[in-house]
Amino acid sequence: MSSIQVLLLCGGGSSEHEVSIVSANYIEQSLQQIDGINYLRVEMKQDGWYLADGTLCQLHLDRTLHCGDKQVVVDYVIPCVHGFPGETGDLQSMLDMANLPYLGCGAEASTNCFNKITTKLWFDAIDIPNTPYVFLSENNEQSHQKAEQALEKWGKVFVKAACQGSSVGCYSVTSKQELTEAVNNAFTFSEQVLIEKTIKPRELEIAAFEYEGELIITKPGEVAAPEDGFYSYDEKYGADSHSTTTVEAGDLTENQIEQIREFARKAFVQMKLKDLSRIDFFLSEDNEILLNEINTFPGMTPISMFPKMLEHSGKSFVGFIEQAIKRAV
Repeated sequence: MSSIQVLLLCGGGSSEHEVSIVSANYIEQSLQQIDGINYLRVEMKQDGWYLADGTLCQLHLDRTLHCGDKQVVVDYVIPCVHGFPGETGDLQSMLDMANLPYLGCGAEASTNCFNKITTKLWFDAIDIPNTPYVFLSENNEQSHQKAEQALEKWGKVFVKAACQGSSVGCYSVTSKQELTEAVNNAFTFSEQVLIEKTIKPRELEIAAFEYEGELIITKPGEVAAPEDGFYSYDEKYGADSHSTTTVEAGDLTENQIEQIREFARKAFVQMKLKDLSRIDFFLSEDNEILLNEINTFPGMTPISMFPKMLEHSGKSFVGFIEQAIKRAV
């Protein structure tokens, strides 16, 4: 059997470009350990796609990757691109046009999960509890009044850009003065803004992944942000982060664990996710389980929870990548 040609895409056009590069490093280490695989790593920049040596590349709809005077027929794509266009569904739509199999969710599922408002509407529709919210579709006086009413009702809110990941464009707000600035800032990142009631939760995460035809939902891990903060972009990736992560959360009842896994499975199946996702939950002070968000291509950095939880479940990350490729090709 001839070798399988894999295209590892990384970078992208969002604020998560650099995180995507680090994730690609982790995936590349796995590809190097798989027999029967050849791969090319291509970075997506604002002005084009490039090899490490600076050669400009173009992917044609006949599956041929043109890099200078070199042409390679691609069999499989790993779209390791956090944010736009990798988690927004845009890149997946292009790969679908080329009839190219790829790792991760399809275009529609990616789009639905990337927009926080669309995601919450889905949760409501399939009866999965989530935090109370309102959403704003325009940055005008009426929207600011709506945000103020939410703040008055709930006392403390999160203002979130609807279409960003890694907590980009996310602000914790306790006053009207902070609210105006936060809403204005959030609209610079996204055309819609989500206002969510702030609760003081435990932050729990599961890895959901398909392995040799079986959907596996791990036990919940936990992220503990500083007492006076939240799991912001800097807390996730900054050198001065004070957050801690635990690959298997303690002090949960069997009923809580099973309820989290049941909600995760329901979301994965009904929202038509594929291959992998990290699904994040809150456990409120009242012991209410709330689904927070779904990340359709979670971070794969050395500190990221998805690969840690996958391996803690007894599976190999290298094996996960290998079987995903070979099942699809």
